[in-house]
Parts: sequence; structure tokens; C-alpha cells
Amino acid sequence: MTTSQILAFARRALRVARAEIAAVTALFVVAFGVVAFAELADDMKETDGQALDHAVLAAMRPNVDPSDALGPWWLEEAAADLTSLGGIAVLGLFATVVVVFLIMQRKRLSALLLLVGLSGGVALSEGLKAVFDRDRPAQAYQAVDTINASFPSGHALLSAVFYLSIAVMLTRAFPERHFKAFILGVGILLTLVVGATRVYLGAHWATDVLAGWSVGAAWAMALWLVAYSLQRLQASRAGQTPVLPVDEA
Repeated sequence: MTTSQILAFARRALRVARAEIAAVTALFVVAFGVVAFAELADDMKETDGQALDHAVLAAMRPNVDPSDALGPWWLEEAAADLTSLGGIAVLGLFATVVVVFLIMQRKRLSALLLLVGLSGGVALSEGLKAVFDRDRPAQAYQAVDTINASFPSGHALLSAVFYLSIAVMLTRAFPERHFKAFILGVGILLTLVVGATRVYLGAHWATDVLAGWSVGAAWAMALWLVAYSLQRLQASRAGQTPVLPVDEA
């Protein structure tokens, strides 16, 4: 391949990347999420990874007492309230409301995407927990009840799937970039808050939460890419140009 051919290929690739910036970004998130999860799964078995987890837990909960956490007295109660935003019951309720609304708006692809995303997220969470079967922090540190294995954090994974998917869908309704940025920022913030509360409450190790975020973000973007590809196919058959992001079918 000659230099001129390489340059021509690079220019074509750059044009495609600029035209498909959303798809390229989603692909990057999927790839990064998978790689990050693999690294975290390996690190949690190593001394360095375990040292980080214990250091973070010690910083959040200096003493072996669920009532003695970092920060003022009210922060733990607030964290317990906020962590529910990543629970299956709360997300299930939110998802039901959103799915019904999307169906009423005749946005069936978005409704299906959300249902597959959450149900697939639950399956991923439970399946990965069964594979790795990691013990949670000692019961003495836990300020909330826990029922299954630790790695990855189901709250972090499901909140990433739900809130990121909703944020991407909502950006469709606002053409202004600052509104899009705000909506995406809120989705990311909610995801980060839920994950952080899991560590603060002693329910998870830090690497559990990082792994949950990685898998959840990758899964959400993978589903978006599938929906985007389907819309591109439909648009090409109709001789139209699809509009980003995907939320109609």
C-alpha cells in the first residue's frame, strides 16, 4: 500500500468518523468498557487491586461500625436513600412508566431497547456474580442489607444501563447542544452517585462498582448501536437519512 493510498484511506476514515461521531463514540465506550472490566476482574484477584479496595473502604468507613462512616451524621442516611435509585424495584418502576410513555408515543424501538437493556443487565449482573462469586466487605462494615455476591455491583451496572439509555433517548428531544450536554450530564451523575453510595455504605468494594459501571455502559451503548443500525437500514430502504440519536421505529 503506497503512502498516497494510506493518506486517502485515512481521509475517508476521518470523514466517516466525523459523519458518524455518535456511533464511533458508542463503539469506543463498548470497547473501553469490555477492556476495563477484564482488567478489573484480573486486578481484584491481585494484591494491588485488593489493597486499593481495602484502602478505599477504610477511607469511607474508618471503624468497623456501620454507624461510624466518613462525613456528617446525615450523609449515611442520604446515601441509603440515593442508593435505592439503582435498585431493581425502583428501576423497574421507573422503567415501567417510561416504557408505557414510549409506547403511547409510538416509539416502540426505544421501549424495546429499554426492556432488553434492563432485563439483559439483570442477567449480566447475576451471571457475572455467579462466575466470580466474590465475597462482599465484612458484615460489620455494611450499613445496608446485601443478598448475593459482590463482583460486579448490580446497582452500578443497572443504573448505568438505565440512566445512560434514558439520557441518550432524551437528547433527541433537544436540538441545542447545551441541553444535550445537561441531560447526558444528569444521566452520568445519577450513575456515579449510585455507584459511590455502594462503596460508602460498605456494600461493595471499589472495584465492584468500577466493573459495574464498565459493563453497564458497554451494554447500554451496544444496544444503542443495534438500534441505530436497524434505523439506518430502515432509512436506507426508504431513501431517508436517519437522525441521531435513535429513539423511533
